Amino acid sequence: FSAEQEAQALRKAMKGFGTDEDAIIETLTKLNVSQRQQVLITYKSTIGRDLIDDLKSELSGNFERVIVGLMTPTTMYDVHELRRALKGAGTDEGCLIEILASRTNAEIRHINENYKLQYGSTLEDDIVSDTSSMFRRVLVSLATGNRDEGTFVDEALAQQDAQNLYEAGEKKWGTDEVQFMSILCTRNRCHLLRVFDVYRVIANKDITDSIKSEMSGDLEDALLAVVKCLRNKPAYFAERLYKSMKGLGTDDSTLIRVMVSRSEIDMLYIRREFLAMYGKSLHSFIKGDCSGDYRKVLLRLCGG
Repeated sequence: FSAEQEAQALRKAMKGFGTDEDAIIETLTKLNVSQRQQVLITYKSTIGRDLIDDLKSELSGNFERVIVGLMTPTTMYDVHELRRALKGAGTDEGCLIEILASRTNAEIRHINENYKLQYGSTLEDDIVSDTSSMFRRVLVSLATGNRDEGTFVDEALAQQDAQNLYEAGEKKWGTDEVQFMSILCTRNRCHLLRVFDVYRVIANKDITDSIKSEMSGDLEDALLAVVKCLRNKPAYFAERLYKSMKGLGTDDSTLIRVMVSRSEIDMLYIRREFLAMYGKSLHSFIKGDCSGDYRKVLLRLCGG
């Protein structure tokens, strides 16, 4: 890997008349996120221009969004997406849920630090001013990045948690959402997987079915996302991708965000889950749903 060679290749692809989109896709998708950052710096020092500005002036639409996303450091990409979800036209609840439910404590902490540096306000303040009621409380809880990340399962506590969840929902009239939030957003993964098993025995139904029947709207979506991410994160992202493309029209924001943010983390697992869940490959789905350079770059990311 030579940052200088790649920087020159990118400059060549954009210089003069017309843009060589294939060369840009080829160069950027073969590099990893830290190599792209090196190219960014080398481009500026050897060519004296800003690579992202050049890319933005040469590219457009969804293709541009993917390429700029690839050039953005992982944490900053999440920060920008959260900000867009909160401060754009209307709130993109799906984006808030997806990022906050799926990132690790360390990732959430980095997001919080960078968000504050970038925008001067805290992520929590922006969530509070832009969302409401119980949904707001779940997002605030997730945004603290304070989940127990140990692996210890306290059997007695697991029984108690399962019982408390049952009594907070299925067993009573109305739902005690706080009980759901405090257990689902703070306990460690191994412990919660045990809680879900016990819950199934007590309630005679899966925790996800209870959430669906007890909650609605954004709160339901948020708690379901938490449970799905705890059980099988790649399957959660596979479902996000499927829903972004199925039916009429494409939810490009979600499609781009998941493809860019997971391409170096668990794309191979996501592909495997996608095929198992929907009987079609992610590759064929993207192929049928997108076109042009946008499709080309997504298919390269799908290659993992």
